[in-house]
Amino acid sequence: WTSFEHKSLCLTFSLSVSLSHNIHYNITMYLNRQFDRRLRSVYQRYADGPDHTVFQGSHHVYIVEGCGIYRMGHTEEEQDMVQVFHTDCAGDVEGTIQRVRLSATESILAATAKNSHKEEAKCVVIRLDNHNAPQKPMLILDNVFSFEWASDDVLVYTTQEGLQCRHVFRLHLTNTGNQSELLYEEKDPEFFVEVSRSRDQRLLTINCSSKKSSEVWLIDSKCPFSPPTQVQPRQPGLLYHVEHSNNLLYILANTGTGHEYQLLRAPLSSPAMQHWKPIFSPGPGAVIKDMEMLQDHCVITVREPQGQLQLQSISLKSPDHGTVLQLPSWACAVETQRIGTVDKDTFSFLLSSPVHPPIRYHLSPAHQRPLSREHAFQHQHTLLTECHTTRLQAASQDGTMVPMTLFHMKALADLSEAPLLVHVYGAYGLDLNMSFSPEKRLLLEDNWTLAYCHVRGGGECGVSWHRAGCLQQKMKGVEDLSACIQTLFQSGVSQPALTALTARSAGAVLAGALCNKNPHLLTAVHLQAPFVDVLGTMQDPSLPLTIEERGEWGDPLTNPQDRDNIASYCPCHNIVPQLYPSMLITAYSGDSRVPLSGVLKYVERLKKAIQTHTSNVPTIMLDLQPGNDHFGPEDFDQSVSEVMY
Repeated sequence: WTSFEHKSLCLTFSLSVSLSHNIHYNITMYLNRQFDRRLRSVYQRYADGPDHTVFQGSHHVYIVEGCGIYRMGHTEEEQDMVQVFHTDCAGDVEGTIQRVRLSATESILAATAKNSHKEEAKCVVIRLDNHNAPQKPMLILDNVFSFEWASDDVLVYTTQEGLQCRHVFRLHLTNTGNQSELLYEEKDPEFFVEVSRSRDQRLLTINCSSKKSSEVWLIDSKCPFSPPTQVQPRQPGLLYHVEHSNNLLYILANTGTGHEYQLLRAPLSSPAMQHWKPIFSPGPGAVIKDMEMLQDHCVITVREPQGQLQLQSISLKSPDHGTVLQLPSWACAVETQRIGTVDKDTFSFLLSSPVHPPIRYHLSPAHQRPLSREHAFQHQHTLLTECHTTRLQAASQDGTMVPMTLFHMKALADLSEAPLLVHVYGAYGLDLNMSFSPEKRLLLEDNWTLAYCHVRGGGECGVSWHRAGCLQQKMKGVEDLSACIQTLFQSGVSQPALTALTARSAGAVLAGALCNKNPHLLTAVHLQAPFVDVLGTMQDPSLPLTIEERGEWGDPLTNPQDRDNIASYCPCHNIVPQLYPSMLITAYSGDSRVPLSGVLKYVERLKKAIQTHTSNVPTIMLDLQPGNDHFGPEDFDQSVSEVMY
């Protein structure tokens, strides 16, 4: 070769490589823009669904939208919407409206507002009148978590310090000034305190809860300045919640068979446990998920053994006579709406699934046809008749049958080449989130299969299901997850090269442990706000949730057995040189629930282990977002950008 020929060949090669990179970059940018348009389109497609922030007072209908509160009259002549409050009118109050409460005569409104950069919220108190302009608050309270009106001039609220709520205050609004006094102080750092109100507006409850027990105190709105009355002193293993109707307490407590929840009743004048009388227990294998008190009925949400949800309406006058109301087979999430005091024996709720947008239903147990579906928001695009909802079970390592819920467009027998997205949580006795998600709907329309694994440690199958997957049994959840994925493959659903796993927060414990134990089952993993350094976090009592969460993970500082157990599954402490799946890890710089230091340690150790094992390094990406909102951004554009990433 001549020198000229050599240089020409090198130049041609360089241009070819550069052109190839440019083509790849342009294709990537084109696909990103296409996906961005489709994602925004699917969000907008369902933006006009039923608004779960609508609630009714005695005189007006109220709508919460972003940073503002609006109202309009009940009658057709009063349909003009008037802005009652906007955070712009409140000086240093920022963020979106979180919670709104009306006083009994609808003369005063209290609301909390919070932005994504702070854990604590501010509570504004607004006097309602006939003005048609946004009102300035008559009072602003800092660091308020929960609050309820005991009367028109008495507000009971809890304050938040970091991530803990231990103090309850009673605020008395008078013409001569406002007086606030401490009403209750929780001494045990493992307990969290919040206030709520009975459906009939009679009682306020102070609810003290830990991972292992609970205790409730009552405030009668007829005498709001009297000291709180204790229902039942806390005792290890006893969990209970209280409602009220006609001078009777209705108590949901885990006093049933296998320490599962059942419904009991006791006189308001004799609330202690020895006076509790059972009036409803679910059938074998079924568990109670929620209850809603109406004027003459109690409506209980029940999860059947096969995983389907149903409502059971119980007459308070004749508890032995109940009505079973079947819900659509696709229904996975029930969101109750307390829409006000207009009809005390009717309530509304939203049904949804990860791929089915919320549909509002109305329930009136006294009517001949008690369950009705609202059609005002129904559009053809919300109907997904071609989607299959399949419920399967996987045999875990110890033989326990673990339920799964699948959503897919093709028949089950035709899913071997379908990409699969697996979801898991399995902690704190909480159900895996199965409410509607526009991006999951988009994946389904692209012929993805979505699998939700209801592993031990979660709450899908009751209190015992949680206890079977916490503390010394935490590894059971990892075994359950592995069994679920392998069962899907054996059933002809997808394959490892097409399978991704997603988990957030404490769900990342199981996801990370599975990646250490069986990385060959997956090709990609997405962890959002991941709790991956369990051992490091639980050994630091200065962190805000360490003491409170000992009931879930154990105490490695004082109990060597707990330390060894956590060390056996902790994702950050079991990384070994091997080929891991590609990972996208989304973290928030100011997240006080999941310390960033633990996430950074995990990413560093993971990359080092992979590089030690192989030169064919999978992609490990850390998407570090600003802010301290553990649950992701509230801003629409930020949310879309995060999903895009």
